[in-house]
Amino acid sequence: MGETGESRALSAELVAQTVYDAVVRCAVGLREDVRAAIERAAEGEHAPRARAVLGQMIENAQVAREDGVPLCQDTGTVWVRLEAGWELSVPGNALSLVDDAVARAYADARLRMSVVRDAVFDRSNTADNTPAFCDVALRPGCGATVHVMLKGGGSDNASRVVMLPPGEGAAGVRRVVLECVREKAANACPPLVIGVGAGSTFDKVGGLAKRALLRPIGSPAATPETAAFEQKLLRAVNATGIGPAALGGQTTALAVHLETAPCHIAALPVAVNMGCCAMRSASIELIPWGDEQ
Repeated sequence: MGETGESRALSAELVAQTVYDAVVRCAVGLREDVRAAIERAAEGEHAPRARAVLGQMIENAQVAREDGVPLCQDTGTVWVRLEAGWELSVPGNALSLVDDAVARAYADARLRMSVVRDAVFDRSNTADNTPAFCDVALRPGCGATVHVMLKGGGSDNASRVVMLPPGEGAAGVRRVVLECVREKAANACPPLVIGVGAGSTFDKVGGLAKRALLRPIGSPAATPETAAFEQKLLRAVNATGIGPAALGGQTTALAVHLETAPCHIAALPVAVNMGCCAMRSASIELIPWGDEQ
């Protein structure tokens, strides 16, 4: 809130233009933290075939960026998350232009359209990759951030939600992650970034896992305890030997990120959301957090 007492406003046009730019950029540009992690993995990988695969992924990312062509033929569905501060004026139509922005971005960048009209009763293609899948979250402050992710079908299909009894605790979470990796990782185009959600409710835990994928590789976890658990999970995942492109090796995953939340005393919801080697997301600050001007 400024000196005049007037709150800052967020426009639908700003959100839409940001989403448009992010879609076009993410489709052809591997996230820098992921690229750097693949390069580190290639340097440390012992298996010759795995090193070669990782090298090809690095080359693919370079060609995609230089030539402006998609990193992967599956250019995904579009997930948009708007985080806005309590002190910010957010109009009810803040996301009203997102579908138009997505449709224009996919047409202009000549990206594959991958959305069908209805999951069960009408599997015809919408022909413009809409609707985008959007949500809004409010948090303290007066800033605003838009997160955009292009999510391929292979990696989402390799994900799961499990409702554990609370007594299973951390060991149960570990078991769910490893079972999912052993059964599904090969179809998700490893090396992976694995988002894990634990807590909340059945309908919310998948969102925790997906948001975990947004965190840059190497960035701090919420707590030292979380960080230690993430490293244990990463070592266990890589010990499976599935490796890059599921051809064997020590790099099945580049990172495991965990987001936790409160939950019911009788529940332990767990979600695993796989992020493929073509991890395409961007987090853009629309209005600086804490900016009082």
